[in-house]
Amino acid sequence: MTDSSANNATSTSIAAAKKDRQQGLLAALSAFLLWGVFPLYFKLLGDIPVLEILANRIVWSLLLVLIIITFTGRFSRVFAALKDRKTMLIFLASTSVIALNWVTFVWAITNDRVLEASLGYYINPLVNVGLGMLFLGERLNRWQGLAIGLATLAVLIMTVLMGSLPWVSLVLGFSFGFYGLLRKKVQAESVVGLTIETGLLFPISFAYIGYLTLSGTLHGGSLSGQFYEIDTLLLLAGTGFVTAVPLILFSFGAQRLRLTTVGILQYVAPTMHIIWAIFIFKEDFSQAQFAAFSLIWAGLLIYTWDGLRSRGRKSS
Repeated sequence: MTDSSANNATSTSIAAAKKDRQQGLLAALSAFLLWGVFPLYFKLLGDIPVLEILANRIVWSLLLVLIIITFTGRFSRVFAALKDRKTMLIFLASTSVIALNWVTFVWAITNDRVLEASLGYYINPLVNVGLGMLFLGERLNRWQGLAIGLATLAVLIMTVLMGSLPWVSLVLGFSFGFYGLLRKKVQAESVVGLTIETGLLFPISFAYIGYLTLSGTLHGGSLSGQFYEIDTLLLLAGTGFVTAVPLILFSFGAQRLRLTTVGILQYVAPTMHIIWAIFIFKEDFSQAQFAAFSLIWAGLLIYTWDGLRSRGRKSS
């Protein structure tokens, strides 16, 4: 190969890598923006009981991912996971914690606790660091330890000043943290994993919707067992889209971006949640919450700075 050919090949490779990163950035940013508008969407379903929303979310999510699995020819990967006993035990655990996360998040939105929900997702990166230390044998440096200490202090301040434990924030932060930890232990794409998780929850969800329909207690139905009105049905069907699509986009982006880039992008969604909570939903931003958020933001700045600093050392 001549020098000219080699240079052209190198230029093509660099251009392809740059395009790949740009597509990854667009996909990941789109995922976090979609997650950011979740409160606005689920507010439209505020009159529907939380468990009914969750059941529909699972049914419609499974339908969507099955369509994706069919058109992309991934059924063999789903079957391979189903045959592995250890993998299925992990999926049973991950299914439990993600179901807890989903129901808590929807409950928080429909009960005007969006600020607490956003705090939970701000806490999540620091929870991940702590879980890595406890379960994966990862060591904390002093900056990471300080960031986690600030997050712990924030929770204590909210507990003391508000007179109750901020359980919504803690459940969301820790459930998503444990979900990520469990999913690290299985080699499965996000679409394959979501297919199995929603599949495990489908029988209960479908039976629950059937019970509500037959008993005449379905939201939007009549005593004769009438099914949902078309506008309600479309909104509930949309929960499958808003569940599956951001996860798929996130997976695509995460594979093409540095972890530090993904880590910074993940603050987009909870920041949007705060904006909706204060300016759209008119939630009260108390002094206790302001103090807690300030400590969390300080911890996240330290955590992000430490990650960028470590990345700079490795590249030098």
